[in-house]
Amino acid sequence: MADADIIVIGSGHNGLVAAAYLACAGKRVLVLERNQWHGGGVVSRELTLPGFTHDQHSMSHIFIQGNPLLLNDDLGLKSKYGLRYVFPDVPMMSVWEDGETLPLHRDPAKSAEAIARFSQKDAATFLKMSEQAAQWLPMIQSGLYSPPMPLGAQTAMMDQSAEGREIMRTMGMSTFDLMEELFEHDKVKAHFGRVAGENLVSPDEKATGIGAYVFLGFLEKFGFGVPVGGSGSLTAALIACIEDHGGTIRAGAEVREVFTDGSKAAGVVLDNGERLTCADGVIGALHPHVLPDVVPSLPPQVARNAKRTHITPAACFTVHAALNGPLKFKTRRHDGEPLSAVMYELMPDSYEDMRRAFDELRYGQMSPTPLVGVGQLTQHDPSRCPEGKAIFHAWDYVPYERPDGRPWDAAKGEFAEAIIARMGHYIDDLEVLAYHADSPVDMERTSPSFFRGDLHGIATTTYQSGSHRPTPELGQYRVPGVDRLYLVGPFQHPGGGVFGAGRATAMVMAEDLGIDFDEIRA
Repeated sequence: MADADIIVIGSGHNGLVAAAYLACAGKRVLVLERNQWHGGGVVSRELTLPGFTHDQHSMSHIFIQGNPLLLNDDLGLKSKYGLRYVFPDVPMMSVWEDGETLPLHRDPAKSAEAIARFSQKDAATFLKMSEQAAQWLPMIQSGLYSPPMPLGAQTAMMDQSAEGREIMRTMGMSTFDLMEELFEHDKVKAHFGRVAGENLVSPDEKATGIGAYVFLGFLEKFGFGVPVGGSGSLTAALIACIEDHGGTIRAGAEVREVFTDGSKAAGVVLDNGERLTCADGVIGALHPHVLPDVVPSLPPQVARNAKRTHITPAACFTVHAALNGPLKFKTRRHDGEPLSAVMYELMPDSYEDMRRAFDELRYGQMSPTPLVGVGQLTQHDPSRCPEGKAIFHAWDYVPYERPDGRPWDAAKGEFAEAIIARMGHYIDDLEVLAYHADSPVDMERTSPSFFRGDLHGIATTTYQSGSHRPTPELGQYRVPGVDRLYLVGPFQHPGGGVFGAGRATAMVMAEDLGIDFDEIRA
């Protein structure tokens, strides 16, 4: 008898989502994780001091809120397994050194009121942008959680209407081009241009314009979900669901190879030589640069195209800190109250500075202008730290390899201190009790999906998007030449971030196994 019906390589949230759906369909699922903890990029750990819970990677769950997994509570993660979110009124806020702030509220009228302090014209334009984002959202949302439409069919469909052609135009534009077309005030342009940076790309990168509408549409309809207890609460709920349906999760089990019975994926070999078999197939969080090494039977052309996928030059550097008390921003809201948001963008003096910072990364240089983002989620979920204390999660963008040749392991403390010092330009009395820093090299060590520190797996370029993500051959989650081997991870459609995209992989595998996916429930 096989060790499992389905073996899942990696316990990142996408793999767990796929495993949970198939476990609920009655399949014996075995999830193998190389680390001693589970969750991949959706994990909460005591990285600094006892009692301080930090989200090591993702800290708020945005795009998964539109996934039927949570929207319809398909698997009972909320109703049965304890997953809870809070949705603050201000998901994102830009903060400048001169004391100006610009919040994005879930209520577009409130956002327009804030924008009007900079430009009445821009406030009116924003309301039109908000309306357009809401109109486009249902179509965009419908394509995020299922296998992507073939690129040719998608293009032909959109080219049939004026609205479709407008979406295509916006999809081809850079965020900078879009902002120049829409707004007149530089701070308003920079505020929305900074959104592109959260996708690890410059606002000048072509084919990023649609991101501003997607981001705004989700922000206003769903908000930024702050998981109570930490990002890892989603992982914990998924594991509880899998185990409740007879599945097994193993830590410290690194997969060395996927083997076949001649045509079909039949099991895996672990690093320690242990051989595990499966009856129905394998789901693997196998980065395209790693895939050919783990699957020796991969067809040569598929392997070659997988290996040549491109990685973004803007990797992430993060700092997690335990604080003696909440952050005290030097500026306050216009009504005198302290600032409150899920994500604070500490903005450089000028829009041009922000754009040039990304330019340097393209050449493998360190950005001359820090682009620090900060989250202080204990502001919304006090359960993550001792009473009266706080935490922060800060990030900036750096090259994977330092241009001065120093290894990140030797330099990361110095860079972390620089980030904290930069925060001091915006925040008073920053009392850090302890901090933990992750360089791009640490990111890659944490998860092979974060190849060269790319938290989205591979770059989110047009030629690596939709049904061509990561390559045209692998864009439908199946692996050509190896029947019943399926892929899952941030390098597949729809991309990096907490989407719950493993649902699409589960849909494809369910179809191949003759399972009615629409009937799967916890």
